[in-house]
Amino acid sequence: MALLELRNVKKAYGEVEVIHGVDITVKSGEFCVFVGPSGCGKSTLLRMIAGLEQISSGDIAIDDEVLNHVPASKRGLAMVFQSYALYPHMSVRNNLSFGLENIGMARAEIDTRVTEAARMLQIDDYLDRRPGQLSGGQRQRVAIGRAVVREPRVFLFDEPLSNLDAELRVATRGEISELHQRLGNTMVYVTHDQVEAMTMADKIAVLRAGRLEQFGPPLELFNAPANRFVAGFIGSPKMNFIRGVMGEGGVFVSEGGAEVALDVRRFTTRPGQAVELGVRPGHANPADGAGVPLQVRAVEQLGTETFVYGAVAGSDDFAMQLPGQVDIKAKTTLQVAIDASSAHLFDVETGISCAAS
Repeated sequence: MALLELRNVKKAYGEVEVIHGVDITVKSGEFCVFVGPSGCGKSTLLRMIAGLEQISSGDIAIDDEVLNHVPASKRGLAMVFQSYALYPHMSVRNNLSFGLENIGMARAEIDTRVTEAARMLQIDDYLDRRPGQLSGGQRQRVAIGRAVVREPRVFLFDEPLSNLDAELRVATRGEISELHQRLGNTMVYVTHDQVEAMTMADKIAVLRAGRLEQFGPPLELFNAPANRFVAGFIGSPKMNFIRGVMGEGGVFVSEGGAEVALDVRRFTTRPGQAVELGVRPGHANPADGAGVPLQVRAVEQLGTETFVYGAVAGSDDFAMQLPGQVDIKAKTTLQVAIDASSAHLFDVETGISCAAS
């Protein structure tokens, strides 16, 4: 296990800066996920940790050893790529052992590591097959096994599930989590899928345009997002945002005039301040009386839950997530009650959360 630190890490290509001073500490044994939209810099950051990309300034350190000028092969890391990158002419056994043979490890030790890794990843029945004879999930296990046999200080995963179908992604996601629990190694995992991040991570780093927006445990990011971007990115379905202003006494007034009374102790706002009210789809329900009018556009019945989509004044894209089977029709108007105790507020100009510290 190893402590990984990124200290004011920056990356520039010529005069164009793409990583803007990222500070992250991944404690020994933690599973950290870098998540964000395409182009946010998460894979670039991972490649800099691996030594495949030079940093422009700052420090990358493991257990206080600065690695800035240490070659990738000497960092004691193992990386699993988006593509399996297996040798097609070699058997699974030889794919697993090849890296260890190159560093001159004793044959007996190689055989022990390969056997243990294959058993752990349930690929011991495929050791004599070639990659072309395996399914996508089996190939990914071999790629992970190639990292496991190296017994690295830190595992690095670069979107390893993106080539798998939906069902296999879920299964392999669970296998990687179980692997982390068994091995206890520090792991850094890159994905654009926030569901993967929420279900796998001890800590999540949310990135946007090369900047760290928020870093912390999954539920902390879900319950207390630092800004509108994190609030909209973490959570599925995504958070609803209703434009409006703050009235007197902590009352939010939407663009359509609907009012939602909030606990003034939870927020730092002023009357007349332009804000957006953030509401999770599961925190909005059909109202018994007056509420926020929702023009229903579509309804999805999934059996165990129902999704209702439409528009309210101040939001053209509003969703409700209701338990069970609900008799709501499209092209109707529905009054919606918002759970004020779970609502969020964001300043329109800065996007920063108005939550009281």
